[in-house]
Amino acid sequence: MSLDRDDYLTIGVVSRRCWAWLIDLVLIGILLCLLWWVLVLFGVLTAGLGFATLGALPFVPFCYHLFSLLGRASATPGQKVMGLTVRRNDDLGPPTPAQAVISTLLFYATLATSGLLLLLVLFTRRRRALHDLIGGLVVVRRKALESLTPSAGPWNMYHGSPDRPA
Repeated sequence: MSLDRDDYLTIGVVSRRCWAWLIDLVLIGILLCLLWWVLVLFGVLTAGLGFATLGALPFVPFCYHLFSLLGRASATPGQKVMGLTVRRNDDLGPPTPAQAVISTLLFYATLATSGLLLLLVLFTRRRRALHDLIGGLVVVRRKALESLTPSAGPWNMYHGSPDRPA
């Protein structure tokens, strides 16, 4: 039995995404608790003037997700732990800033509307959710991606045998 490229990259991704989301949920909760204490302390130290900064807390999960996708690994910390990475669907490159914003916005909009649309991953070819489809992204296993695209080192530098002319 041979796997096509799509299956090779996405086999086991659905369960890994669920576990990654739970890990991220815990990390976001810890981050929110720490920030809440810092901002409350700031509010107390500024005689109440700093309490307005607590209004920034609802943006923490969005920023966590967005900046993780735009980071070097193109994955949230939970996705990294589970061996996943987020890539462009067309060429498997890292997401563009626009794609990351669209995907993150739609992900949280989906969660806000019961999250049932996340079940779309069970029916799409590359196990893509609605925010992946609209954002033009796909979540793949990092090891599988690395085996398809080995590290070539610096751009435009030849890394073959020394006998071969450049």
